[in-house]
Amino acid sequence: MSLIEYTEYLVKNLVSDPDMIKVKDFDTEEGLIIEVLVNESDMPSVIGKGGKVANSIKTLIQTKAFLSGIKNVKINIDSF
Repeated sequence: MSLIEYTEYLVKNLVSDPDMIKVKDFDTEEGLIIEVLVNESDMPSVIGKGGKVANSIKTLIQTKAFLSGIKNVKINIDSF
């Protein structure tokens, strides 16, 4: 499972409308950037109270990236 598929899997299981999730990746000089776009109504489910869910998602993605040999990964979660 690729890093993008893993990210989609994590986020789709948290939201009420999984078909509205968009995950994109960008290679930059500083490393890989993964952008997660969710519906505005699903943002509370993805962010969680005090950002705990978002931090957990970021930790899981960074762990998967490290095990895949990718050193620098940044995750941006935004709504549309």
